[in-house]
Amino acid sequence: MQYFAMSLEVLEEIGLSQNEAKIYTTLVKVGTSSMNKLSVESKIHRRNAYDSVDKLVKKGLVTEEFISGSRFVRAVNPSRLLDIVKEKEAKVSSIIPELEEKFRKRIPKEEAVIYRGMEGFKNYLKDILEEDKPVYFIGAKAFWLDERLKYFLPKFDKQRIKQGIHFKHIFDFEVKKFKPEILKMKKNEFKFFPKECSSSVVIDIFGDHVVTFYGVEVGKLPEEPIQFNVVSGKIADGYRKYFNFMWKRLKKP
Repeated sequence: MQYFAMSLEVLEEIGLSQNEAKIYTTLVKVGTSSMNKLSVESKIHRRNAYDSVDKLVKKGLVTEEFISGSRFVRAVNPSRLLDIVKEKEAKVSSIIPELEEKFRKRIPKEEAVIYRGMEGFKNYLKDILEEDKPVYFIGAKAFWLDERLKYFLPKFDKQRIKQGIHFKHIFDFEVKKFKPEILKMKKNEFKFFPKECSSSVVIDIFGDHVVTFYGVEVGKLPEEPIQFNVVSGKIADGYRKYFNFMWKRLKKP
């Protein structure tokens, strides 16, 4: 039942209505079905079930046949779901160049932005790829290993390596003990702060960005992470000087 509920949630995230998701997962479970049986199994009113089936047929997720005047339907192979996602991605990709061109024309030279939540954190990672410059981390806590990023982060890191984006970490001293796996990242140099410098504040610098986190733990982001992102070439240059000053004075691991 838990897996079934998870399936419904994912199907709704890719654009199916709640009823469409219930109809499709029910058909996957029961196979070919009459409309009456489908309405009973899915616990959806017959009129609403007809409407949802019609929409699923248009999306290529359900096929239908008529036997002795009665309508029977069945689910198409679930791999079709990936095709739908790819089709949506292709449509979005087709309009990105025009939108990005207009977006860049409106970006101020200096600004301050607050990113909230896990989606905001993902936007911060996308900023790193878009800036395409080395990243300097002060007081890093290995919170990229947060369980909530386990699907997103590998894709990000693969693209980072492909672009040749280099990392230089000054880690919190606890990382060495509790999250040593972060040290295996490719294109990465690292050193450690002494114990007395431990803090819940982390600062990342890349390109014209200075991003500040607070309330973080080793290997874990806050429940509702907040990032303060200052976009200013002059401020970023100043923080890079601070980083380099500390880097030169810290011992090699």
